[in-house]
Amino acid sequence: MAATKYKYLIEVEKAKEAKDGKPSQGPVYRSLFAKDGFPPPIPGLDSCWDVFRLSVEKNPGNPMLGRREIVNGKAGKYVWLTYKEVYAMVVKIGNSIRSCGVGEGDKCGIYGVNCPEWIMSMEACNAHGLYCVPLYDTLGAGAVEFIICHAEVSIAFTEEKKIPELLKTLPNAAKHLKTLVSFGKVTPEQKETLEKYGVALYSWNEFLQLGDNKDFDLPVKKKSDICTIMYTSGTTGDPKGVLISNDSIITLLAGVKRLLESVNEQLNEKDVYLSFLPLAHIFDRVIEELFIWTGASIGFWRGDVKLLTEDIGELKPTIFCAVPRVLDRIYAGLTQRIATGGFVKKTMFNFAYSYKYHNMQKGHAHGDASPIADKIVFSKVKQGLGGRVRLILSGAAPLSTHVEAFLRVVACAHVLQGYGLTETCAGTFVSLPNELSMLGTVGPPVPNVDVCLESVPEMGYDALSDTPRGEICVKGNTLFSGYYKREDLTKEVMIDGWFHTGDVGEWQPDGSLKIIDRKKNIFKLSQGEYVAVENLENIYGLVSDIDAIWVYGNSFESFLIAVVNPNKQAIESWAEQNGVSGDFNSLCEHTRVKEYILGELNKIAKEKKLKGFEVIKAVHLDPEPFDMERDLITPTYKKKRPQLLKYYKEIIDNMYKSAK
Repeated sequence: MAATKYKYLIEVEKAKEAKDGKPSQGPVYRSLFAKDGFPPPIPGLDSCWDVFRLSVEKNPGNPMLGRREIVNGKAGKYVWLTYKEVYAMVVKIGNSIRSCGVGEGDKCGIYGVNCPEWIMSMEACNAHGLYCVPLYDTLGAGAVEFIICHAEVSIAFTEEKKIPELLKTLPNAAKHLKTLVSFGKVTPEQKETLEKYGVALYSWNEFLQLGDNKDFDLPVKKKSDICTIMYTSGTTGDPKGVLISNDSIITLLAGVKRLLESVNEQLNEKDVYLSFLPLAHIFDRVIEELFIWTGASIGFWRGDVKLLTEDIGELKPTIFCAVPRVLDRIYAGLTQRIATGGFVKKTMFNFAYSYKYHNMQKGHAHGDASPIADKIVFSKVKQGLGGRVRLILSGAAPLSTHVEAFLRVVACAHVLQGYGLTETCAGTFVSLPNELSMLGTVGPPVPNVDVCLESVPEMGYDALSDTPRGEICVKGNTLFSGYYKREDLTKEVMIDGWFHTGDVGEWQPDGSLKIIDRKKNIFKLSQGEYVAVENLENIYGLVSDIDAIWVYGNSFESFLIAVVNPNKQAIESWAEQNGVSGDFNSLCEHTRVKEYILGELNKIAKEKKLKGFEVIKAVHLDPEPFDMERDLITPTYKKKRPQLLKYYKEIIDNMYKSAK
């Protein structure tokens, strides 16, 4: 292994030139924190069940799972179950599952928002060697039916209010599904309906009694055993079932632990986590596994976004994981409060912000950059997140640089951006605390994988150039074991042991990685010029008056157009200053507002030196944000381009006609 010009990387293999039709490949790197090798396997830790079992032995009395107690219809304090109490419940659930004739290697679905029962059912699967198959909360009936049938789910646990959704999957799902368990109550009508299809339905309490006085042996579990099948919401086609082994999760946990220790932010049993990101996603699943391994506490939200800040205030978490959509909301709320806070407050805030940001740029840690500003100005922001948050982790989609910079200064916590896929068992890269130069990047690799860039000649990305760019490829034990029943798709992405992510990255001088494009989102304009659309959307996304943008072009046209979700507050204040009247919806249709937004987009295009054909020539402003209800984005907020095209078809045709 050799040191490199990159501060946080070490080189494991030399670069390879292109040959036999294979594109060239940059050097293989791994994290500086793995310079003496990856973290060794932990004796006795072979499966996710061991993660829980060993933690129960070590921390029996620690509070593990908490939810808010509802008193007279009002939410009160968090009430906790200890590790030992949860273990006793898990044993009961496991015995009840086995009494239904379900055992090792069978598939168990879990459907609903995060709650203590979710984790307990998952641990019962871990104990008895069942494949845990999360049914996505936001995928809708069609996809839920697809997953039950594709994975051959024979028993499923569900949130009470999801039972009507599951009824829609019948009769097809009943070919496989024989037992359904509600996390709450069930109605006699629901029981009757399901019985017609040969499915037994139990309330939570009824189900727990099935295992009374029974005691089933636990199977021996190996590292290579599959622990969960996570279906990823494809931006095209049916969801794919990603097979994740015990080894993937354990390797990942060891790597994240090594990383946190290396930057002096290790978790401890006093840490508290707010569980609200879907457990059906790998991001939240592995973070919760990490908390369980540490013997720390997980408190659950009430399942309503509007009540999230109240839950945060009551729980006072120390680690906060979020997706950009949530952090954008926090940012918008804070900037609005500052904007309406009067001249003195605004001036004081801006002064404190510039002063602290400047010191952080000089290399000061966020805690030492301006203790006075933290105390007088920013402590209120910290209180808004409960007052104890020390680590904010963002994943699942890119966080805009201005939001990340803002939060790094005002939140009085480390704000780290991570990158990974379900196929890489989540965290593959994560930025490091107090490294302001990593703003807008996903940081260096986690110390459990090898990474290289592979050139993409058709898009002009060269992994061997001075600024290496190429498709991000990952190798290591965290990788998935294949797509369930789709060997063909597995072979497309797994080549010589390297997983090809489809994302294009660029190494930064400090060894962190910047995601700049997506390999597949490329199209030609009529003059034969290639357009890498994600890269453009990232650039145009820097315009602060817009919340989201979808850029479109095709090979029959010579220029680009866009559909924009403008920022309501920004547009209304611009309209007021410029004498344009009307509500938000009518402002979005107003020619002057469109011209203003187009002007702002063109300004950034000039500033970033975009080519002529990359400039947007017409915009449509949609006051409604792109959403899952209209099937325009996936549950992780990635744009579904074919669906966007279908939905805005008429508008696009008109834009092209009138822009010519």
